[in-house]
Amino acid sequence: AIHEYGNKQLTSIDTLPNFLATSPKLRVTGILYKEDGKTPAQNVILYFYHTNLKGIYETKGDEEGWARRHGYIRGWIRTGNDGKYTIYTFRPGAYPNGQEAEHIHITVKEIDKNEYYIDSIVFDDDTLLTVTARNSLTKRGGSGIVTSTNQNGILTMERDIILGMNIPNYK
Repeated sequence: AIHEYGNKQLTSIDTLPNFLATSPKLRVTGILYKEDGKTPAQNVILYFYHTNLKGIYETKGDEEGWARRHGYIRGWIRTGNDGKYTIYTFRPGAYPNGQEAEHIHITVKEIDKNEYYIDSIVFDDDTLLTVTARNSLTKRGGSGIVTSTNQNGILTMERDIILGMNIPNYK
């Protein structure tokens, strides 16, 4: 799925489908760091996807590849020299069975490494994010638990990522 952006020119900012029409609106920002946790990582691709408000990976019916499974609410960014990224989307819904907290999946692709997943973005105020769920997180890429502030009607949060952190066989 990380390679399915086709001919799209990737930048450090992406806006997912339905951003303008769906609330609550969400802006996720952060910096990707190299293993040292200090040096910004450039030219790294992030692939991200999530459910609609009903907790479904929504499709339109004409999807191909991984979009048949992940739905169309997905996107890609490529970091610039400063390692920064911004995603404009909306807060996803929890799965309909109510067994898992709201989340945004993220996959990382560095130039010289195979792609790998990191801990999903999860929301600190989500009642489904129980103590047990929090304790089960492995902090792949760093903590995925985010808190938000309301900035001009958009929930805004930061999720910095440290490349390789807690990724098995990273070297």
